[in-house]
Amino acid sequence: MSGLLTIVAEPWADWGLVDSGNGAKLERYGRFTVARPEPQAMWAPANEQWDPDATFVPGSDEDGGGRWVQHRVVPGGWNLKRDGVRFEASLTNFRHLAFFPDMAPQWDWMRARADGAEVMNLFGYTGVGTLLLSEAGARLTHVDASKKSVEQGKENAALSGLSDRPIRWMIDDAAKFTAREVRRGRRYDGILLDPPKFGRGPTGEVWRLEEQLAGLIEDCGRLLDENSRFLVLTVYAVRMSAISLGVLLNQKLAHLGGRVEVGEMAMREEARGLLLPTALFARWVKD
Repeated sequence: MSGLLTIVAEPWADWGLVDSGNGAKLERYGRFTVARPEPQAMWAPANEQWDPDATFVPGSDEDGGGRWVQHRVVPGGWNLKRDGVRFEASLTNFRHLAFFPDMAPQWDWMRARADGAEVMNLFGYTGVGTLLLSEAGARLTHVDASKKSVEQGKENAALSGLSDRPIRWMIDDAAKFTAREVRRGRRYDGILLDPPKFGRGPTGEVWRLEEQLAGLIEDCGRLLDENSRFLVLTVYAVRMSAISLGVLLNQKLAHLGGRVEVGEMAMREEARGLLLPTALFARWVKD
C-alpha cells in the first residue's frame, strides 16, 4: 500500500467551490450559486458577504434533515455538463445537488482505464459516473436501490445522447445484487462503490457501512480476476481512516495482485486555492 494521497477536484466550467469558511461552503452549479453547511471549513472565508441563490438550513436533528431557502428563484432542475455528458442538477432534500462534484478526479482516473471494460457502479445514484465511464467506452451495470435515482440516470443518459449505450440499469440492493452476481459466475474489469453510511434497499433491506462494507468488498473481489483493472471505494461522513480502508482492500483483494492506493478527496477553492476535504478513498489498480 502506498502512502496517503490527496486527490483534488479542480473547478470546471459548470462547477466550482467559490469560497469556504465559518462552517460553510459556497459553490457554483452552472448559473446558480448555493451555500451549504461544511463543518470542515473551520477557517474564515475570503469574502464575508456571500450572496447565494439558495442556502441549505440544517434541521435540529442528527439525521441530516433540513430545508433549502431560496433567495432568488431556482428551478426544479437545470442542466450541467462535464466532458460529453449532460445531466440535471437540483436542490435535493438531502442537501446535495443530485451529484457529487468531488468525484470528478476519480471519474477521470477510471475513464483512462475504461475503454472496452465491463464495469459495475454500485450505489450509482443518478448515473453521472456511469455515463462518463460509458462515454469513455465501458459497458456498465448501474445499481441503486432508489427507483427515482435510476430513472434520473436514464433521463441523464437521454440528455447526453447515450440512451443506446450498453448500460444495465438495476433497481436493487447493492449487497444482494453483488452476491447474486458472484453466484452467477460473473466477472468485471472494474467496480466503483460510493456507499452511504446508512441506507435502505428497495424492499427495506438495511445498509450499515461499518457492519457490511467488509463483506461487500469480499464479494467484489470475487467478481474481479487477474485481468481486471480497478476497484474504487469512496466513503463520506464516517469516523473511519483511509488507512483502514486500504488495509481492508489489501486483505480482500490480495489474490489479484496489483496495488492499493489510499487517501483523501478534496475540492480546490477558487478564491484562494485552499483545499476543502470531502471524503476518504481507497482504490485497487492493476497497471
